[in-house]
Amino acid sequence: MGIVYIVGAGPGDIDLITMKGLKCIEQADILLYDRLVNKELLKYAKPGAELISCGKLPNCHTMQQNTINLELVKYAKQGKIVTRLKGGDPFIFGRGGEEAAACQEAGVPFELVPGITSGIAAPAYAGIPITHRDYSSSFAMITGHRKEGLEDNTDWESLAKGIDTLVIYMGIKNLKYITQQLITSGKSKNTPVALIHYGTTINQRTITATLETIYEAAEHEQVKNPSIIIIGEVVRLREQLKWFEQDKDLLAAGGM
Repeated sequence: MGIVYIVGAGPGDIDLITMKGLKCIEQADILLYDRLVNKELLKYAKPGAELISCGKLPNCHTMQQNTINLELVKYAKQGKIVTRLKGGDPFIFGRGGEEAAACQEAGVPFELVPGITSGIAAPAYAGIPITHRDYSSSFAMITGHRKEGLEDNTDWESLAKGIDTLVIYMGIKNLKYITQQLITSGKSKNTPVALIHYGTTINQRTITATLETIYEAAEHEQVKNPSIIIIGEVVRLREQLKWFEQDKDLLAAGGM
C-alpha cells in the first residue's frame, strides 16, 4: 500500500509553498496537479515521476472530481507515493475533504499538507490586511459559486451586519448578485471593495471601488477569474501599504 499526500501549493508565488509540501512533490511517484498550480513547482518532481494534469476550467473539466478520487486510490493501492497538488489550501474551497474521504473509505493512508490560501495571500500582496485593530476584528471566507443544483442559502444579512471583512472566492461571475444582496441586507453601498486578479503572481492586478460601483468597474476593466473579492474598510489601507505591485513595476523598469 502506498500513500496519498493532499498538498496545498499556495496561491501562485512559487516561494509560498511549505517545506513539507515541497518534500511531497520531491518524493512523489505520481503527481496529480491542478490548473492554477504554479507549473515551476513541477520541476521539483523526481526523474521518472508521472505528472498528471487535473486542470479544471469553468464549465470545462479536464478530469471529473470522481475520476480524480479514483485515480488517487488506484495508484496508492499499487504501492505508489501519490501527491495531489492543489492551488491554495486543500480544505478551503479546494475539495480536499472529498479526496481525503475517498482515500479513507478505500482504506488508503493519506496526509493533509496545508497551504497558504489566496484569501489571505492575495490581499497581503495587494497591501490589504484582512484584520486591523482600527478597521476589522472579524472576517469571513465565502464561496461566490455554489455547487450546481444547490440553492443559495447564504445568510447575507449576518454577513452584511456582523462581519467586518468579507473574502469571497470564485465570485466574479456572480459579482452583481453578491453586491446587490449585501446592500439589500444592510451593508453600506460606500463600503470599499477590491478585486485581486491572479494574486501573488507577476500578473497580479488590483481594482478598487465601492460596493455600489465595483460591478461596473469590473466590467470596464474586464476582470476575470481567477480573482478574489475583498469587501470592508481594510481596503482603504491599500494606498498606504501596497508593495508588491510597486516592486513589480520597478522590476519591469529595470530597477532593484
